[in-house]
Amino acid sequence: MTETLAFGTVDTVLGRLLVSETETGIVSLDFRDTPAARERAARKTGLPVVDAPGRLDPALAALRDYFAGDLKTFELPIDWRLTGDVQRQVLTTLYETVPYGRTITYGDLGDRSGTGVHAQVIGQVMGSNPIPLIVPCHRVVASNGLGGYSGGSGVEVKRWLLTLEGSIPATLDWDITRAP
Repeated sequence: MTETLAFGTVDTVLGRLLVSETETGIVSLDFRDTPAARERAARKTGLPVVDAPGRLDPALAALRDYFAGDLKTFELPIDWRLTGDVQRQVLTTLYETVPYGRTITYGDLGDRSGTGVHAQVIGQVMGSNPIPLIVPCHRVVASNGLGGYSGGSGVEVKRWLLTLEGSIPATLDWDITRAP
């Protein structure tokens, strides 16, 4: 049987997210559903695109629940094919050991992953995470602050996600229904 790639979208406070899934699992997530994002996912996976909306129902429902504040753990199958060995080891460690409401520093994630990778390299791994939100790179912070974030509109999205999860206190004007 030939593996295929299917797309699904979900509207969130951060915009319409594009989720790409193979028969193995979620392979990518983009903060914007654009033709370029779809083309990039198809090119990177090298898989034929099919219309299989039901395949994505669990992932899209999980993302809706997450943004509503009702989901604390993504229990979705992941297809790691778009990651290299070190990146996969770091991201798997993140996915499996840093729960909702918690953060870890770049350096501590490097240590925990067993890769011995320096904090700056961990930052690069986070920046190239093909499955943000589900593989929660927003939970990785600098030892002296939030650090960067390449998802959505940047560090303010990271701050919003960490506020949603209770990792940082909400400001008086924070609103779950309003994007940063």
